Amino acid sequence: MKFPAAALLNKIEFPMLLAGLVIAGGLWGLEELMELARATTPHAFDAEILLAFRHAGQPNSPIGPPWLQGAVRDITALGSSAVLVLITTAAIVYLLLIRRPATALFVFVAVAGGQVLSSLLKYEVDRPRPELVSHLVNESSFSFPSGHAMLSAVTYLTLGSLAARFLPDRTSKVFVLGLAVLTTVLVGVSRVYLGVHWPSDVLAGWCAGFAWAMLCWLAARLLQRRKVVPESD
Repeated sequence: MKFPAAALLNKIEFPMLLAGLVIAGGLWGLEELMELARATTPHAFDAEILLAFRHAGQPNSPIGPPWLQGAVRDITALGSSAVLVLITTAAIVYLLLIRRPATALFVFVAVAGGQVLSSLLKYEVDRPRPELVSHLVNESSFSFPSGHAMLSAVTYLTLGSLAARFLPDRTSKVFVLGLAVLTTVLVGVSRVYLGVHWPSDVLAGWCAGFAWAMLCWLAARLLQRRKVVPESD
């Protein structure tokens, strides 16, 4: 006779279990980083990593050739509100055109909810932008968490997971999801290079973004299992 816990594990699909672990890990990481962000002085690792992107003793001089700054600005634009809204709107319109309204609603709730959550976290922690190095782009909002990092994770993971459902083989699915993760990572790193975020801001954005994206995906799967929403529109 199987123990209840063992029987329960047999009924849980591995992707759902992995999503639950990502959510738990993301929330734990976010909580720890919030405590760090509320400190009156920046943590040593925040300062060390931020300064690692500048020439020694020259906080206003970023490392790398001149063209790199322009390339990093282009990368960081992939996490801007304008680009993410454009991508999300295009995806929603396409889903409506192919008559998948429930999926379109899922995308809207996931991305819009992530935006609201990011704004609430910024005002809750109220962390100023770093002044240790020069800013290579202009920003006026609070620093924690990185909205670019968080909303990139939410948007690209949500759209990547949806796209993977329509791909025929495992290799294609892994490629699409890997591309979504890589884009999210590059956007986050670009924010530190540009000097507008502490590394802990970006880590918090990733934690919150991955957790929120997986929470939305898990909720959608559970609703489908309970026949609240159909498997396909």
